[in-house]
Amino acid sequence: MRRSLGLAAYLALARRGAAVRSAPGRPRPAGAVIWAHAADAGRADVLINLAERLAQHRPDVHMVLTTADGPLRSHGRVTWQALPPDTLAAADAFLGHWRPDLGLWTGGDFRPALLVSAARAAVPLYLVDAEAALMEQSNWRWFPDLAGAVLSEFEEILARDEAAARQARRLGAPPQRVTVAGVLRAGAVSLPYTLSDRDELAQILRGRPVWLAAMVQREELETVLGAHREVCRMAHRALLIVVPDGLEDSDAMAGAIDAAGWRQIAWSVGALPDEATQVILADTRGEMGLWYRLAPVTFMGSSLLAGQHGRDPNEPAAHGSAILYGPNVARYLTRYSRYAEAGAARIVRDTETLAAAVQGLLPPDRAAAMAHAAWDVASRGADVMDRVVDMVLDRLDREEAAR
Repeated sequence: MRRSLGLAAYLALARRGAAVRSAPGRPRPAGAVIWAHAADAGRADVLINLAERLAQHRPDVHMVLTTADGPLRSHGRVTWQALPPDTLAAADAFLGHWRPDLGLWTGGDFRPALLVSAARAAVPLYLVDAEAALMEQSNWRWFPDLAGAVLSEFEEILARDEAAARQARRLGAPPQRVTVAGVLRAGAVSLPYTLSDRDELAQILRGRPVWLAAMVQREELETVLGAHREVCRMAHRALLIVVPDGLEDSDAMAGAIDAAGWRQIAWSVGALPDEATQVILADTRGEMGLWYRLAPVTFMGSSLLAGQHGRDPNEPAAHGSAILYGPNVARYLTRYSRYAEAGAARIVRDTETLAAAVQGLLPPDRAAAMAHAAWDVASRGADVMDRVVDMVLDRLDREEAAR
């Protein structure tokens, strides 16, 4: 550990703080635990995506996500925790409960007592998506060499640009540990599908306008069907694929589709659409890769009504589908904002605006342009995410082999 008068002075002050225990959201899970800190809401979203990627390779991996602001909703393998006060007692209490196998810190805005305590507890630390503006804090001027001492605790520093790399080296980071990697962004993963099903359905539906309503709540179905009715006035051969968010709603949705007078088939019974089919009820799991590939336009449900939180727009983007979504997408707001800014996603609010959006994308060239923009956003930064995933998995494997 690097000797620093500034660090020693800072830790002397940090010892005076009492232990402040924030009640953990749950007991430490079995298996590997990654402690990841997000400097802001955008990076929190990226880290959640990272946890999803890691779980595909190692189902035993859990993430404890800390933020300076919050709270965030804990879900899946991600547990949100408030960042503890930067005292040695609070740091020891936090680390003693979670016993992380690895620490990821994003951006900057460091907490020296917490990071030094983690290093002393033999937690491997990595700084990713380092940003120049976040790495130097004005109150550190009273502690000589503090920044360099903190940066020396990281085994590897991935800077988002050359300016951040220069700043890290200027502050005292070991130059050999600093690399310009690019901006870390949430990425998209290609979902599996059955090629024969895709080819057969593509042949059957050739020439027909197809759009997808994915992860639809029962309360949203009336809006979706109303929009489809308007779409069919312009394109009478249009086909709608409806994926319920909860399979337990499938029977109720099938009844509502019948009651509205639509000719439908249920995918779960093995039926194939014919020329008369107007709606496919996709009432099975594990088929989203198929539906996204068939539909050039996707409305992401669970987003129209208050209290909903949206579903991941990276999924349709990764499979060449333009994106429509409702106003209630708080869980994925950062991701939707990226797509909307690139012209790859469009917000809708009701039957009228959903119908107009789908109608506007019926010409194949318009849907293709929007889908291409979505794919460009989804794939941008994928190399950085892949690098971090590989870095984490490699370190976990080495730690496991050494036990």
